[in-house]
Amino acid sequence: MMDWKKEWKPLLWIVAVFLVLFYLPVGSLRFDRAVFEALHLAKWYAREHVILCLIPAFFIAGAIGVFVKKESVMKYLGPKANKALAYGVASVSGTILAVCSCTVLPLFSGIWHMGAGLGPASAFLYSGPAINVLAIILTARVLGMKIGIARAVGAVLFSVVIGLLMHFIFRKEENAKADAQINMPEPEVARPLWQNILFFFSLVAILVFANWGKPAGVGGFFAAVYSLKWLITSLAALGLGAILVFWFRMPRWQVVVAAVPAIILAFVFPGQPLAAFGAGVIGLSLILSRDKGEGGEWFTASWDFAKQIFPLLIGGVLVSGVLLGRPGHEGLIPSAWVSGAVGGNSLSANFFAAISGAFMYFATLTEVPILQGLLGSGMGQGPALALLLAGPALSLPSMLVLRKIMGLKKTVVFTSLVVVLSTIAGFVFGNF
Repeated sequence: MMDWKKEWKPLLWIVAVFLVLFYLPVGSLRFDRAVFEALHLAKWYAREHVILCLIPAFFIAGAIGVFVKKESVMKYLGPKANKALAYGVASVSGTILAVCSCTVLPLFSGIWHMGAGLGPASAFLYSGPAINVLAIILTARVLGMKIGIARAVGAVLFSVVIGLLMHFIFRKEENAKADAQINMPEPEVARPLWQNILFFFSLVAILVFANWGKPAGVGGFFAAVYSLKWLITSLAALGLGAILVFWFRMPRWQVVVAAVPAIILAFVFPGQPLAAFGAGVIGLSLILSRDKGEGGEWFTASWDFAKQIFPLLIGGVLVSGVLLGRPGHEGLIPSAWVSGAVGGNSLSANFFAAISGAFMYFATLTEVPILQGLLGSGMGQGPALALLLAGPALSLPSMLVLRKIMGLKKTVVFTSLVVVLSTIAGFVFGNF
């Protein structure tokens, strides 16, 4: 006899999938276009963000898990850490990391699982994609100095406020984590601190300069750096190779052999840096995966982050593309609904802008031209700021991953704080 108490869930899933397929509106112009936009967005994401952004972020997250001792993380970012130091470092991290809401997730997961307090970790999670110096400067130049300054001040302030509120809301868990920190021994040091600093500096430099965006102007510091971005990235990679040989004691011939294909591709196809970068990633992965020491542990930790995060991100990007489309293209939700709902500076307009920005996916710097078009269509200054404060820090893909990393409750609270604070800031800025 069938035990329906155990079988009702599989039956429910089968019926749900059947009904979705049965009533699938294939042939409808809007639906077909939305599916097309989802595939376009996923293709664009794979080309522009996976190799240059996500993979370096996975390696950095894995390195944090292996080479940064849990006791050190707890000491400087844990619940008992000096608040000024912990929140100060976390709140300005975005000035160094030019990352989007998805690329910051492996880094957040790394420090979170290593024992960082929820407050500083949440501040880092928000500030990583929100406080991008180049994006803020571009905002000021394209959208106006006032909104550029408001974005900079709001992003730094929000990261601290959100971190403190997350700590307060979940203080029982934080207190339990703090109690566990009391009797922790001093961490054993495998190599001098300055060597670890240079090691992480080389990894972060590769991530930052490989993704350095093209500024709007022709001259200036950011334009000069952009013209040299691949030279600087190559020097950082060269430094990483030297570190692997001299400090990690990896066989020199392996590092050289791993680097040769990347060097050849860089000279043969100078206009295709992704080919050389991809070859370098493959070479590094091969030598680390075969290493039986620290290198092998590093690769295993990085691979674990990739398995956990990447499928959810791609799924989220596809769903986001179906619903909202790409910038300048429509999904199932008409863009006219969005632009029509954010006119003026009412509280509802600011809330709609904040929550729309929270679910949309913005790559680094793309939010500025999108907002420029919305402002030209009648969007108010307040909703524009609300979207700028909520959009880069959140997205539907990032929410799906955050739920897996820190649970549904914390994800809902974090998302709600970002949306509410962005709404308030936009309303105040737009009306006063």
